[in-house]
Amino acid sequence: MCKHILNAQVSIRSPCCRKWFDCAECHAEQESHPLLQKTEMVFACKKCKKAFRKDAEEFEESDEYCPHCDNHFVLEAVTPKPMLKVEGEDARVDSRMLKDDRIRGEEQRTIFDVKEAPNKLG
Repeated sequence: MCKHILNAQVSIRSPCCRKWFDCAECHAEQESHPLLQKTEMVFACKKCKKAFRKDAEEFEESDEYCPHCDNHFVLEAVTPKPMLKVEGEDARVDSRMLKDDRIRGEEQRTIFDVKEAPNKLG
């Protein structure tokens, strides 16, 4: 499981050390050498667990899918984002942790502006 890309659909075999990694950052963390770049890449689909090759020079829209199970592996990467959250109970049951920042508007019961009336009348 890759901690850099949360929705990784394939593992990539690095051409330099011939080991499987989920992304280039995983390779950089575990190995001391830089990742060797080649046009032909070897992938392993995480859905059907089968390996396949793709040529990056002739990459078409049909090449975005696993040839064995049609799993779409070319997706926009979802990376973890740091955030601060408060854990609590279900808000539908206990809503004390929610803060409502809306301001209630004042209701006017007449067509005349009662607050401004003393300033207008002399």
